[in-house]
Amino acid sequence: MGGLKDLVKKGLGDMGFNAEGGVINWFPGHMAAATRAIRHRLKLADLVVEVRDSRIPLSSANEDLQPQLSGKRRVIALNKKDLANPNIMHKWIDYFDSCKQDCLPINAHSKSSVMKLLELVELKLKEVISREPTLLVMVVGVPNVGKSALINSIYQIASLRFPVREKKKRATVGPLPGVTQDIAGYKIAHQPSIYVLDTPGVLVPSIPDIETGLKLALAGSVKDSVVGEERIAQYLLAVLNTRGTPLHWKHWNNRKMDGISYNTPQNDKFDIKELSPKRRKLPDVSDLLYVEDLVTEVQCALYKSLSEFKGNIEDENDLENLIELQFQVLQKALKIPHKASEARLMVSKKFLTLFRTGKLGPFILDDVPNWSSGA
Repeated sequence: MGGLKDLVKKGLGDMGFNAEGGVINWFPGHMAAATRAIRHRLKLADLVVEVRDSRIPLSSANEDLQPQLSGKRRVIALNKKDLANPNIMHKWIDYFDSCKQDCLPINAHSKSSVMKLLELVELKLKEVISREPTLLVMVVGVPNVGKSALINSIYQIASLRFPVREKKKRATVGPLPGVTQDIAGYKIAHQPSIYVLDTPGVLVPSIPDIETGLKLALAGSVKDSVVGEERIAQYLLAVLNTRGTPLHWKHWNNRKMDGISYNTPQNDKFDIKELSPKRRKLPDVSDLLYVEDLVTEVQCALYKSLSEFKGNIEDENDLENLIELQFQVLQKALKIPHKASEARLMVSKKFLTLFRTGKLGPFILDDVPNWSSGA
């Protein structure tokens, strides 16, 4: 992957990775306050659920909190498993197991998946249940790893465990020693009482490693405006190309590859941002057909551009030239008007949306580290 490393280091890094260049410095005042509060309350927590993004199991860890987290009972919940490649996910489970760290891939929007997480949490707390009448579980993680979705699912599950009169009650945890009223939590068990507390998503004050910053930006943990959509899209294309991912798309979806086209309904007005799970409006059948056709066009365009590429992917200049070509073919595939003054930005935004919603297929950005078992 010499081409990718060189492009990130010499190309993306030197070409205005962010406004200041180099490292990401994005640490709003509320994050500083939240980090101080989390550090204080972690001392009181009996167990911590650290939520990470399954696509970036290492890059989505808050390194500043790791020394404190490593000394706690901890379960790492690798969220968004539906967006991660299952063929690699098991390697990450093996990796964390080799580190003697409890880890569970989850989908925060799936109650059955969250139930498994709660079962593991209760199992881990069994050793202290006999000694403590009230137990505290904290949920921590960097922004946009799905903590809020997880907390919402936990609340829905917890509300079913108690009588009707308690279903709508949001637990107050002020009476717990040292825990102030500004943290609200949900009671998930009686005898002993177990509370699950949410915390704001916090990043480290700066991210010195450019590639880690790009991975976080690609996963949505850093605002696009901090890094720039075009820069993030460049990085995504660099990763896809160096891994040869588009070459595999021919086997997954060969309808367009083989020149077969269907009469897909014209629906150019549909905004693919509506695919986000946060959107209220659900796409109808014609919308889904339109998106499916769009994805196929994108996959076909990237497959052809990479398969016909005569340069060396390991060379940063050749890789950069390929990416420039791919921006052009993506503009056509994404049906963006040729003369649009902001065509490149529009390409980047739509391309990133397709990736982030899993439409381009399951993917894991972090490389699996080597460990002693050699698995």
